[in-house]
Amino acid sequence: MTKIPEANSRMFIGVFVCKNCKAKIRTDSRRIKLGAVKCRNCGCKIMRPKRVK
Repeated sequence: MTKIPEANSRMFIGVFVCKNCKAKIRTDSRRIKLGAVKCRNCGCKIMRPKRVK
């Protein structure tokens, strides 16, 4: 985890990962819940938030 809050928000807030092909997509969480976002690579709509290690 980063110690600088700006870097933490840039790296993890609003970044989602496709569960099928592991591609990263930056978008709003509201659009993920509505199913309005598709993966650029595989077209899957199932996303998860990026994990903070």
